[in-house]
Amino acid sequence: MNTEDLNFAYKVRHALNEKLDNLPPSTSERLAAARAQAMARKKAHAPAPLAHSVAAGTIGRFFSQPFALLGRMSLVLPLLAMGAGVVGIYQYEQDQQIAELAELDAEVLSDELPLSAYLDHGFNAYLTTKREQ
Repeated sequence: MNTEDLNFAYKVRHALNEKLDNLPPSTSERLAAARAQAMARKKAHAPAPLAHSVAAGTIGRFFSQPFALLGRMSLVLPLLAMGAGVVGIYQYEQDQQIAELAELDAEVLSDELPLSAYLDHGFNAYLTTKREQ
C-alpha cells in the first residue's frame, strides 16, 4: 500500500471509531455476532507471518516450495534448448561452408590452369558463382 492508501484507511478507521458509541444496541450485537462467527471460521493453525532476512527467506522458500523450482526450470529449459539449437545450426552451416570451399579449392588446384586464368575477371566471377552455390 502506498502512503495515500494508508492515510485513507486511517481516516476511515477514525471516522468509524467516532460513530461507534452512537450505534444502536441491536447493531452492536449483530456486529459482535459477525465478529464471533469470523473468528470461529479462522483457521487455528494459520501461522502468523514472520519477518526474516533475504538469505534465510530464499533458502526457506526453496525447501518449503520444491515445485517452484520446477516452474522456474520450465521457463529456463526451453530457452537453453533453443540456444543450443541455434548454436548447433550455426556450427552445421559453418561446416557446410568450409566443406564447399575445400571442394572448390581442390577442384581449382587439381586443374592445370595457366596463371593468366587466375587474373581473368571471368574466372573470378566463376569462382564467386561456385562459392555461392
